Amino acid sequence: MTNQEILAQFGPRESMEYDVVVVGGGPGGLATAIRLKQLAAEKGTDVSVVVLEKGSEPGAHILSGAIMDPKALTELIPNWKELGAPLNQPVTDDAYVFLGEKSGFRVPNVFLPPFAHNDGNYIVSLGSVTKWMAEQAEALGVEIFPGFSAAEVLYNDDGSVKGVATGNLGIGKDGEPMESFQLGMELLGKYTVFAEGARGHLGKQLISKFKLDEGRDPQSWGIGIKEVWEIDPSRHQPGFVMHTAGWPMESDTYGGAFLYHLEGNKVAIGFVTGLGYSNPYLSPFEEFQRWKTHPNVRYYFENAKGEVNAKRLGYGARAINASGINALPKTVFPGGALIGCNAGYLNVGRIKGSHAAIKTGMQAAEAAYDAVVAGRQHDELSAYPEAFEKSWLHTELNKDRNFKNWFKYGLTVATLMNGFEQFVLRGHIPWTLRRTKPDYAYLKPAAECKPIVYPKPDGKLTFDKLSSVFISNTNHEEQQPAHLTLKDASVPVAINLAKYAGPEARYCPAGVYEFVKNEDNTDRLQINAQNCVHCKTCDIKDPTQNIVWVTPEGGGGPNYAGM
Repeated sequence: MTNQEILAQFGPRESMEYDVVVVGGGPGGLATAIRLKQLAAEKGTDVSVVVLEKGSEPGAHILSGAIMDPKALTELIPNWKELGAPLNQPVTDDAYVFLGEKSGFRVPNVFLPPFAHNDGNYIVSLGSVTKWMAEQAEALGVEIFPGFSAAEVLYNDDGSVKGVATGNLGIGKDGEPMESFQLGMELLGKYTVFAEGARGHLGKQLISKFKLDEGRDPQSWGIGIKEVWEIDPSRHQPGFVMHTAGWPMESDTYGGAFLYHLEGNKVAIGFVTGLGYSNPYLSPFEEFQRWKTHPNVRYYFENAKGEVNAKRLGYGARAINASGINALPKTVFPGGALIGCNAGYLNVGRIKGSHAAIKTGMQAAEAAYDAVVAGRQHDELSAYPEAFEKSWLHTELNKDRNFKNWFKYGLTVATLMNGFEQFVLRGHIPWTLRRTKPDYAYLKPAAECKPIVYPKPDGKLTFDKLSSVFISNTNHEEQQPAHLTLKDASVPVAINLAKYAGPEARYCPAGVYEFVKNEDNTDRLQINAQNCVHCKTCDIKDPTQNIVWVTPEGGGGPNYAGM
């Protein structure tokens, strides 16, 4: 049954009205809600705020490196230390290392550009920070609904955003309501703030509907794959940060890796692959596994005898924005706004987005609060982008605007030119590099590319996808329809497999896509939707743009701990 047919049979949906509806319970969405309640308390007014979070609890779907710049958090909650925010490990040292297959060269810190310094920043579990922010929001009177996915944008007759509807529960694989069926509900707001993170399902629709990206560069993306390990205390250096570039990536492929020493003998490691890569045989997951075997990296997972004695605790993956201000869409439209990574505010040069999400959430909240108390609704919150233009965040992003685009000329040129822009020009850059193609358009036919043979995992330092997904605690209600949908079911075999050697089986970090043989020896694409960690890579990199990621039932997906 279609949604319209379900509504005709079981509707109408129940609705709840709020002044502001926030979609997404990450740092940006929670900052929006907190700032709204702060302003109401300061000025003796009342503003009703609800936050919808598709994860089972705030933080369950949050995955980031993460080194956190506390600047925006300090503006939002000046006494965050006293309130117990889990920013426990300050950065003590930065290392940028260029890797060859067996070699490594550390750039002297004196030559690191300003964006590469992390003085005053903290190595955090952003999921833990998010859980703490949710507690602060609830203490201020914010209503948080975890386990509810916003599945549909609702519009007024004049085309302005009216709110959102949550997904229906209890729909079977055949699309028919089961005995456990529950109709979704409508959350209606004078304004709706979309804080879904990178490649947000509804944000994507809004950008298209309101043509918010007209005149902007196509957004560029990366996939970040992360693991958390507990390592030998003798190899642990609390606060030490290492970033690497070079091997195992080819010089024409954008990417890099990180290793962050948290407290408690834990390290967070991760690998970012730019999704503008051209070789369909490339597997971001396998590149990450291979990177761990480099002597400069492997060292941290071994004991003095050279034996791997570390324990892997967590795994996850997430798409990240990588274009910065060059691709930033218009962020307001009648009735709503996009904030944080849903708009693309991440600073890829600094590899940081949480401070930008919090700052833009505050700016959107201040604009929405003024509009609500003035009696307005469903118009454009123009004060929000105006505030961004005047803010330190705009200055920061503008200064680093060319960082990613220099990499189209290779790693060496990018390194030299980013250094020149920051060291010599001090960020006062008279030129802007443009980008003209989306990431999926860079993929070449398999016949033009060299296959990549990856080593088999050893089960100690390197692993396969399925054992990795297992420790992400990913779970979906098995009877629901697959939330990874195809516009045309014939395309994966007829085009993607025939022309591009089936890249979806390699770019997915969770083993969702698998080409299998039918009884007559023909091929078909099997979609293992229960494995999905909600990274959104397929929605971005599919060369035919045939895959569309839609929301599964609320509460499904990963349940990250300490990520």
